[in-house]
Amino acid sequence: MLTFLNLGFRTFYTLAAVFAVVAMALWLASFTGMVQFGGQLPGVVWHSHEMVFGFGVAVITGFLFTAVRNWTGLPTPTGPALGSIALLWLAARVLLVSGTTGFEVILDVLFLPVVTVAVALPVFRSANKRNYKVIAILAVMAILHFVYHLALGGELPAALSRSSLFAVIDVIAILFALVGGRVIPAFTRNAVPGSDPTHKLWVEVAAFASLLMLAATTMIEGQFALNPWLPASLALLAAGVHALRLALWQPAATLDKPLLWMMPVAYSWLPLALLLRGLAALGIAMPGSWLHALAAGALTSLMMAMMMRSTLGHTGRNLEASRADLVIFLLLQLAVVLRVPAGVAGDHRTLSILAGVVWMVAFAGFLLRYGPMLVGPRVDGKPG
Repeated sequence: MLTFLNLGFRTFYTLAAVFAVVAMALWLASFTGMVQFGGQLPGVVWHSHEMVFGFGVAVITGFLFTAVRNWTGLPTPTGPALGSIALLWLAARVLLVSGTTGFEVILDVLFLPVVTVAVALPVFRSANKRNYKVIAILAVMAILHFVYHLALGGELPAALSRSSLFAVIDVIAILFALVGGRVIPAFTRNAVPGSDPTHKLWVEVAAFASLLMLAATTMIEGQFALNPWLPASLALLAAGVHALRLALWQPAATLDKPLLWMMPVAYSWLPLALLLRGLAALGIAMPGSWLHALAAGALTSLMMAMMMRSTLGHTGRNLEASRADLVIFLLLQLAVVLRVPAGVAGDHRTLSILAGVVWMVAFAGFLLRYGPMLVGPRVDGKPG
């Protein structure tokens, strides 16, 4: 069996990183008017869809296919089964660029249910009730993706395409907060002597309740006009609660350990994005600012940090960041810093292009550094 198909992280981290470079290059070519493509999803519609359901979902799949084995002690797809799922993802990506038959939509919509079943089987068989919520998150994402395509195809009101896409981003943010709340405090406690990151029940309840209500509000806004103070208040409340949640994890204790502090840095984008979202609802900030702060800043930064850490750990290497890792992560932060203000800055075009180029360089750097690890055997000789 190819090493590339030994575990989900190998396959999907590689595909996600390659796609991050290729998809951004295609988007920049479209954005600058060099080419036109997209089939059923032209222009910015393709870009927004593929960053979420192409890149983002691939990283989530790789993470869960690997993590669920540890959580349950039961296997997740490997070998031909994993390869078949990867081919499903890849076929959807290729056909969505040029296809116009509708078959590409079927493949695209099918991927998340397949992933949900593959994750659900070991979780339910092991009665791993703690992670039933992960199955629920995947199922909701799959349903919202179906709604997105129905709305885009005219079978549902057109406004639902935008609201369902944004709602999926909100749901991924919930998964982000769930995983972040498990790993960031645990890694800090284990690696930093004397640290005592904590969770407070009321903070946890408020943090997740506010994100759930924001996701629900996003879908409702697709059909009804809401007083802007409602989403604004929810977003501003969520911003404050998640900032407090992060502070309770003692992020300053990780400052001398780059592989650790990357995660709190990623999480810090969440309250900032929520703040911008609240201000945007009130007409004070541009909508694109919060969206890129959330999707590219918070979600992608945590994905990058987790991709680095899990690749090192699952290939038998020391959990220590190299200078290359630091440069790669900081380049990603620079890409976000360039993109977030592009909606309000004088030269939107230049900042957007620069952000895209830096993003590509960051993921190209990840491929150079981690590609050989992902396709090669473990250095300790163990299976996996």
